[in-house]
Parts: sequence; structure tokens; C-alpha cells
Amino acid sequence: MNTVSDTAGASPPAQPIEISPDTKTATISDSDGVGGPTIKLNVSYGSSLHQIHLPAQSTFGDLKKLLVHKTGLESEQQRLFFRGIEKDDREKLHTEGVKDKSKILLLERAASKEKKLEETRKLNEMSKAIEAINGVRAEVDKLSNRVDALEGAINAGNKASEKEFLLLTELLMKQLLKLDGIEAEGEAKSQRKAEVRRVQGLVDKLDSLKARSSNPSSHSGSAATGTTHWETFDTGTEDSNEPSSATTPSSTKVSQDWERFD
Repeated sequence: MNTVSDTAGASPPAQPIEISPDTKTATISDSDGVGGPTIKLNVSYGSSLHQIHLPAQSTFGDLKKLLVHKTGLESEQQRLFFRGIEKDDREKLHTEGVKDKSKILLLERAASKEKKLEETRKLNEMSKAIEAINGVRAEVDKLSNRVDALEGAINAGNKASEKEFLLLTELLMKQLLKLDGIEAEGEAKSQRKAEVRRVQGLVDKLDSLKARSSNPSSHSGSAATGTTHWETFDTGTEDSNEPSSATTPSSTKVSQDWERFD
């Protein structure tokens, strides 16, 4: 009986593909276990021509691995043609007639091209959306400054005209409509959502300031009496047994101011 030792016929361990310092040439080391003489292939890809050095007994799959570094295409994205026929990854170069200085044609798979085009389209759309959002953000910044100035005036005890509140609210709503018309995905969608919330917050702030502006002297005691009278009158819960404060000068002034504001 013939016996075979444990190490007989065992193939040497696979070695990694090596890329030479020359940016125009890719090679597979002679010690990679493929064997055979090294040949040079000219691989045409688009308008580029790449020189690849590898053992003659390598497969087309081995060639694809080297082309990943040269073209940026993953192996599954590549199609290799020799003499007009597409080759399978498992086919060996020398058995298919590939020799030194043979020319190989590399094409990118259609699905890969479509995927890249779709990714490019999405990036372009996102860029346009972010640009549009930035334009709205710049306008909202200006309006925010006006709201802050209005708040400062009211905090100082001044009143603002109804026209100013209406104008600022209208301008903010226009920016909100602009944001609503922006088609956005990914990061652009997040930015749009954040800007929408900011605009809504400014509108709410204007509503609050408008209520405060109706009674700029509310910090004084007499104004507080007038405000209390207005609130009980508005809710219809004023106690008829209590003496009316409507005859006091301070509450009369507040009521008149409120009527003129509305």
C-alpha cells in the first residue's frame, strides 16, 4: 500500500497580493503558490491602460484582485474580456491562451454604473437641498434678531404695534413655506427639520410677546389690578358682590389700550 505523508502535496499557504511601488504596475509575488513564469498584461479600462504583472498560471479572478487597487472597482463589479469573450473568475490565464503582453479588456458591470449614478444623483440633490436650507436659515437669522430686539423693547416696558407683530409673523411663515417646499433626504432632512422647529419657536415667541405688549405697565400695582379685572371679565367669573374696579383710572386705561390693540 502506498502511503502519503501529512505534508506531501500540501500547497503552500496563500500569500497576499503585492503592489509594486510603481503606480503603473501591479504584481503577484512568485511565492504566492500560483507558480509559472511571470507575464505582463495590458489591461484596458476606459481611456486608461494598466500594466499588470502576475504568474501565467493565475486565474482571471486573481487578475481582478490586482485591478481593484488600480481601478477602484471591486472584483464583483468587473467584467474581463479576452479576444472578445468574457472570462470566468476560475479560468486560468495560460489555459485560455493569455500570454505575455496580451491585452485584456475591463468593463464595469451595468448594475455598478447605475448604483454610482444613483449615489451621485442623491449627493447632488442633498447638496442643493442644503444650499436652499442655508438660504432660509440666513433669512431666519435676520428675523430672529428682529424678534430679539422686539423682546428687548417690551422688557423695557414699551409697547409694539400690532403691525410689527403681523409683519414678523408673516415673514416667518413665508420661510416656513420655503422649507416645506424643499425635498430633502438624510442630513439635509435633519437640517430642514431643525430649521422648521426654530421658525415655529419664533412664531410662538411672537405670540407671547404680543400678549405682553398689550399691557406694558403690567409690572406696576395699578396695572396688575387692571389686568385682574380684564381676566375676570373675559372669563365671565367676576363676582358681582365685589366692588367693581372698572371705575379706577388705571383699569380704565388698560381696558382702553387692549381694545385699541385688538
